[in-house]
Amino acid sequence: MPPDPLPPAGIVARVAAHALATPDALAVHDGRHDLTYAQLIANAAQLAQALRLRGIGPGSAVGLLVPHSVRAVVAQLAVWWAGGHYVPLDPDHPDERITMTLRETGAALTVGDPDLLADSPVAAAHALPLPPLPFPVLPRAAGAPAPVAEPAPYDPDATAYVLYTSGSTGRPKGVALTHRGAESMATGLPCDPLRPGDRMLFHSPMAFDAAAFEVWAPLAHGATVVVCATGRPAVEHLATEAAHLGADVVFLTTSLFHHLAARDSALFGLVRTVVTGGEELSGAHARRVLRLRPDLELVNAYGPTEATTFATAHRVHDADCAGAPPLGHPLPGAGAHVLDGRLRPVPRGATGELWLSGARLAAGYVAQPALTAERFVGPTPGDARRYRTGDLVSVRADGALVFHGRTDEQVKVRGHRVEPGEVEHVLLRHPGVREAVVVVRRTSVEDARLTAFVVPEAGARCDTVALRDHVSALLPAHLVPGTWVLTDGFPLTGSGKADRRALARDPLPPVRTGGRPGIGDRPAADGVAAPPPLSPVQRVVADAWSAALGRPVDRPDADFFALGGHSLLALTVVEDLRRDLGAETALAAFYADPTVAGHGALLEAALREELR
Repeated sequence: MPPDPLPPAGIVARVAAHALATPDALAVHDGRHDLTYAQLIANAAQLAQALRLRGIGPGSAVGLLVPHSVRAVVAQLAVWWAGGHYVPLDPDHPDERITMTLRETGAALTVGDPDLLADSPVAAAHALPLPPLPFPVLPRAAGAPAPVAEPAPYDPDATAYVLYTSGSTGRPKGVALTHRGAESMATGLPCDPLRPGDRMLFHSPMAFDAAAFEVWAPLAHGATVVVCATGRPAVEHLATEAAHLGADVVFLTTSLFHHLAARDSALFGLVRTVVTGGEELSGAHARRVLRLRPDLELVNAYGPTEATTFATAHRVHDADCAGAPPLGHPLPGAGAHVLDGRLRPVPRGATGELWLSGARLAAGYVAQPALTAERFVGPTPGDARRYRTGDLVSVRADGALVFHGRTDEQVKVRGHRVEPGEVEHVLLRHPGVREAVVVVRRTSVEDARLTAFVVPEAGARCDTVALRDHVSALLPAHLVPGTWVLTDGFPLTGSGKADRRALARDPLPPVRTGGRPGIGDRPAADGVAAPPPLSPVQRVVADAWSAALGRPVDRPDADFFALGGHSLLALTVVEDLRRDLGAETALAAFYADPTVAGHGALLEAALREELR
């Protein structure tokens, strides 16, 4: 018998091969719209033609400003079909951040939802609004390029997409991921193989590296992408969406996994596989889920964005859960090397720094050659190109990697990489700030809060609300501290530097004198009357907030996010009140007015609706 043919090279060719072999198989589904593989290819080719007419080809960067939808999947494939690479943009990011991203990547065209484009800093001349599906067949003018029947030639080393991560120098880092790395990520899975008919939930933010896994892994295997089209689903609504869409496989950031595990979420009874990663996994939470669902495939996956989402993985069993489960073994296309300070391998069981190699490595950082050379080393004669992770690990007897911390100050908060230096640089741009230190304080396994300690300039009027507004105007939400402390100085190490470990560990200092607010309180002007008492519904809201935030809440104008709240806590509060009161409130409405009074008004309206 002749040998089986080799699989086509590149994800685009794999998707096209599925369209030829099983044209009627379901490729993308969002609960309202479906695309078969044949329809996905047809729509991607049509959009690729429009992109080519706008000058997009090999080497072109294309911004993507699209909500979770079937069209988002088509748009990503179309950019690759035309030969370009995509740059996901988050509509919730500040305009300055979006403008910087487009400028640095050289994206002269942004494809997007018309409403999102209208509210963005993208000029109309550089925007391509997406029409409804199916995309129209474009008329061909005389001398215009022919319709795009075939995808651009496959170049494994070409950039496939660019994702931005936090930067320690105050400048975010654009990581250029290659087609070779994307294919390795999509085919060398951290979980059991995907098969036609399987459904993977696409719910991660587009600019988060797990989103690429959620889209390309199923499409590379002839499976189905099921799109969670809800912008910010509440905690248990994620289970509802998974049930509605028939999801079999789901990725959860570690923080979200911990929250769902603590609540015995119905999600774990709906899917066969949960891949989790982004932070150190709690053995207690993993054990709780596995004892609830012994047959669940629970995978602890590890990998920086620079290694195309995942580099190692470990199938978690009950026996792993006495402590933090290991990071596991390298995945196909990834190599792992544990080295000492002189770049020599350390003995098994000893702790060293983890370096990664292999096909999954990114090309480097966009427009930052010095940083690329510092973090991506090689190749040298007889050695492979390697990426320095900054993670400290050891190798246990069975070859699995065990995490021991960081060599630097980088931290993970709710799955996002946070370089405190980036936040500190932005804070120091405020004229009222003399010194700033940012750390992560953990109130529990489920809750990590970015905390800013600020020394104001002498005589400056500096309050926490103004500082939060300043940072929010320049940085994405996950980089905005939730807890603020104004102080006269920091504890110091023996070398005279701010003692970050003490700031992250020790009790918060008392609010400094001088009438300034601290730890997230709104400023109070002299002579202002005491706030009015809380109404009964507002008291219910305040009590729910107090339980989530771990601090008393007693003002109608108290702001959830100024008090240290964040997206996961908001999900929890909305879900707790839904469970206790039977009142459905939209998370987007909560974000629009995140005060006790605003949340109380939402609850009152929902309760009135229930009584009709």
